[in-house]
Amino acid sequence: MKKIAWITDSTCGLSQEFIDKHKIHVLPMIVNINNISYREDIDITKDEVYTLLKKHGEGAKTSQPPYGEFVQLYEELKENYDVGIAIHASSQLTGTYQSSISASEMQGFNVEVIDSKIGSYALGKMIEKGLEMESNGKSFEDIVAKLKQYPDQTEMYLLPQSLEQLKRSGRVSTTQTVFANLLNINLILKFENGKVIVDDKIRSKKKAIRHLFQKIEDAYKNGDLKELGVMHAGALEQAQQWQRDLKEIYQNLKVKVEPLVPVAGVHTGYGTMAISWLKE
Repeated sequence: MKKIAWITDSTCGLSQEFIDKHKIHVLPMIVNINNISYREDIDITKDEVYTLLKKHGEGAKTSQPPYGEFVQLYEELKENYDVGIAIHASSQLTGTYQSSISASEMQGFNVEVIDSKIGSYALGKMIEKGLEMESNGKSFEDIVAKLKQYPDQTEMYLLPQSLEQLKRSGRVSTTQTVFANLLNINLILKFENGKVIVDDKIRSKKKAIRHLFQKIEDAYKNGDLKELGVMHAGALEQAQQWQRDLKEIYQNLKVKVEPLVPVAGVHTGYGTMAISWLKE
């Protein structure tokens, strides 16, 4: 069997314990808040990002890891591994996917680079599934073929707490924000083919939450859903309440709570809630 190196970026949403156990090579995204740059999960935790974002949301942004870090990583990996599998955040949101391809080609290291078309919980699930296939003796080629199907089997919906950060990041206009606030309109965002789009506009937060829970119910009834990620941008208590509510409704459903990755949360703002799953 070929010795496989697993590569991703810090949008994967995986715990440090899991990353260390499976020797996953994670390149950190850069988060800039209040004119200070931090390497995600190295200089700052995701929870700390949202604490700062609450105070200094104006001008906050994210950027991909420096290209040189990809080059250096692949130079090291090719000495110890036969091949690599890299799964990165949506190429519509960040340049990590393209940088990974270019660096692997520059170093002459055979890496299958996969655009997850998403990030956070669902990206992490792809890696978990890939590692499971590897432990079951599947070939490199079979693992890659299966992983390439996953990006079209993911769902992710986001509910921003307010539209202020979306306005600051240029995702919605000042006029749209004013009217939405006056009418108490909440935007439901979703990932579609790698892009974040507006899925629905709903009056009142309670109705917006019910709308998201209906998405979960539909997926559960269709047999698509066995494990769900509930993500939050600094709203841990609300995420845990959603977890409890969902466990009461669906006793057999695994519900995992984790911070929303900053590459999404910095644009949607402090207090954003999100749900995501990989269809079974």
